[in-house]
Amino acid sequence: MTPKRIAALLLPAAAWGVIAALWTPRGPLTAAEALWSMVISAGVGVLAGRAARSRWAILLAPLAYVTALELTRLRVSGPSVDLPHATPLGVLVLVTGRGVHGLFALLPMAAGAAFGHRRPARTRWRRVIGRVLAGLATVLAAGLAVAVAVPARTESIAGGVAELSRTGDLALMIRGRSPDLPILLYVPGPPGGSDTGLMRTRLAGLEEHFVVATLDRRGGGASAGALGRAPALSLDSEVADILAVTDHLRQRFGRDRIVLIGHSGGSIPAVVAVHRHPEKYRAYIGTGQAVDLRESDRMFYTDVLAWARAGGRTDLVEQLERQGPPPWPDTYDYEPFQLYATQAYGLPDPPIDLNVPEYTLLQKAHFMTTMLDSWDALYPRLQGVDLRREVPALPIPAYFVQGGREMRGLAVPFASWYAALQSPDKRLVTFPEAGHRPMAEEPDRFIATLSDLIPA
Repeated sequence: MTPKRIAALLLPAAAWGVIAALWTPRGPLTAAEALWSMVISAGVGVLAGRAARSRWAILLAPLAYVTALELTRLRVSGPSVDLPHATPLGVLVLVTGRGVHGLFALLPMAAGAAFGHRRPARTRWRRVIGRVLAGLATVLAAGLAVAVAVPARTESIAGGVAELSRTGDLALMIRGRSPDLPILLYVPGPPGGSDTGLMRTRLAGLEEHFVVATLDRRGGGASAGALGRAPALSLDSEVADILAVTDHLRQRFGRDRIVLIGHSGGSIPAVVAVHRHPEKYRAYIGTGQAVDLRESDRMFYTDVLAWARAGGRTDLVEQLERQGPPPWPDTYDYEPFQLYATQAYGLPDPPIDLNVPEYTLLQKAHFMTTMLDSWDALYPRLQGVDLRREVPALPIPAYFVQGGREMRGLAVPFASWYAALQSPDKRLVTFPEAGHRPMAEEPDRFIATLSDLIPA
């Protein structure tokens, strides 16, 4: 190829890489973004193939795109865009992050270049093989486009409420057999967390007693695209999100007050929201309640390290000893907790309920990656929070549903905070055999408990 043809091949692909990095720095997160990415990438591939008139365009156009994309998004941080890690979570992030992005950009670009170069192979077999491969790539891309275009949906409820809605950047699933039932807003645990699947597969019975609004936290689930479209994630920004959704529900259903429930890490901004604006809430319910993440993580460190030593897990022991006690600067430093904490405490791994129509294909594919990106942005900013200092009292009823086998790192700080917490109606309900997620481990009992605590 001449230098002119090489430039004509590389420049459009590189320009599209820059635009894509500015437009979708973490890759396509919505169906619209994915479909536009496929269409534009295919068009760029055709242009590159025609400009080069060489099969080299099939390789060089995607290479130029990737190079420009990665250089442009160096300013963005998070596991999905940082250098890959050769760990279980690192491999998962590579596949569901860059791997999925490649399907929506590199595959159609290569297929477009294959059709666009218009230079026949020298032998019949090469022509046949080339056409078959280009055809297969096209069929795969078309099938992927159809699958991605299928929207999320939720089953209707006769005479009730069943909708997937948004308020600003934040997504909600709202379901209840009657709009007159008490309004319950649920905040999931991890940064960028989404428990929509849990609510549909295990806790659908709550819809008989409440209008249940399930929040996808900023950066996760159907709120994935909201990461980066607000001030840096912090306790204040998470509290502001909860208050914005609260006001939306109060206006939507004409209520002065609603019930707020927070799980695990999500219980920290949830209870702070109640503390700052108790006039908006009828009651607070905490489950798997977190209090002081720094203290919790240091207990996890001690317990996981002891478990690893007792079990002869030399590599894990060496890693934890090398890192020293938390807090740690890198999301991947917390991987031992994410992989082994439940095993160390003899608890079941948390369920991941993704097989529901309320999730799109992209939301399922990005479930862990978007959560880890949000964790990376928010978790270090929560290290100074201690509810024993931040929330010494709540002027509304405060109810807690805890597992009797809760991890020590969460159970100990909670016990001290709960003992000192002032509230006009404070109650603790313990499920003796449950761990960190009593609502998932004993859903029927959890539903019955909430319906008793908050009568219609």
